[in-house]
Amino acid sequence: MQTWQDMKQLQPLAAQMLVNSFKKDRISHAYLFQGDRGTGKKEMSLLFAKSIFCKNKNGAEPCQNCRDCHRIDSGNHPDLHWIEPDGQSIKKDQILHLQKEFTYTGLESNRKVYIIVDAEKMTVNASNRLLKFLEEPSRQTTAMLLTESGATILDTIRSRCQLLAFQPLQAHVIEKKLVEEGVSNSNARLLAALTNNMTEALEMNEDEWFANARKLVIQLIEVLQNKPNEGLLFINHQWMPHFKERTQLQRGLDVLMLWFQDMIHQLLDREDSIVFTSEKEKLNQSVMRWSRQSAARGLSSILEAKRKINQNVHPNLVMEQLTLQLQR
Repeated sequence: MQTWQDMKQLQPLAAQMLVNSFKKDRISHAYLFQGDRGTGKKEMSLLFAKSIFCKNKNGAEPCQNCRDCHRIDSGNHPDLHWIEPDGQSIKKDQILHLQKEFTYTGLESNRKVYIIVDAEKMTVNASNRLLKFLEEPSRQTTAMLLTESGATILDTIRSRCQLLAFQPLQAHVIEKKLVEEGVSNSNARLLAALTNNMTEALEMNEDEWFANARKLVIQLIEVLQNKPNEGLLFINHQWMPHFKERTQLQRGLDVLMLWFQDMIHQLLDREDSIVFTSEKEKLNQSVMRWSRQSAARGLSSILEAKRKINQNVHPNLVMEQLTLQLQR
């Protein structure tokens, strides 16, 4: 259950602009929420809809307990309409159906709200129908268009919307929200270091493949520390069978890079910056093996490996070369 205080932590500027629209009684007829996946666009749109419909709100803050708030939570409010892609796109018929719905008087009040998810996926015909809808705004109608790519929205639609830019989430914000979602402290810190996308972080936390990827990174470190002669064997027999796709290999290298960064943090007594907080003993063993200079060289080698993967150099060759470099 989101509040405006929560939203101000996630997206301070966008949240404050919407709260101000209630304070000044200047709710626009159309908004364009633009930002990456997982930055809070859908949560913000739901909260804004609650603030519009809630009859017991305190300023802009909805009560969260009334019939309107509960029905919005359950997706059953008769005057809140959602449009999402039908397959790969949002089609003209979906917008026509929406227009037909809006010719009727609101069932609960005169207000109506519609939210278009992935608005960039509207077909040309759907976009043109929506434009006609926006050209004749009703004071009692509010639209929210949610998009990851505002540049692909028709300029004529953009010009009729109030643009709200959703910024990438900060690591400490993601970490805190993940813990609130029930993610362990150690996993939350790791995930927040890997992505500024809340949705992606939660998906990774539930992904068995990612859990095994994390284990393999630590196993690689242990092999390099204790059995360096078996490094290439480990890469070919355990690492590469798991990291089959280039995107997967990039993710594995990202995690490996965080370990080397942690070694540098440990050597510089920057405890608060360490990501692998649950692996302190193994991290201590690593700093006995790698000096600050060699850890820094290791980081450079991992970055170079990531660059080669992007350039389509053969993955096995890249990892074998990286393993030899990290053994030095």
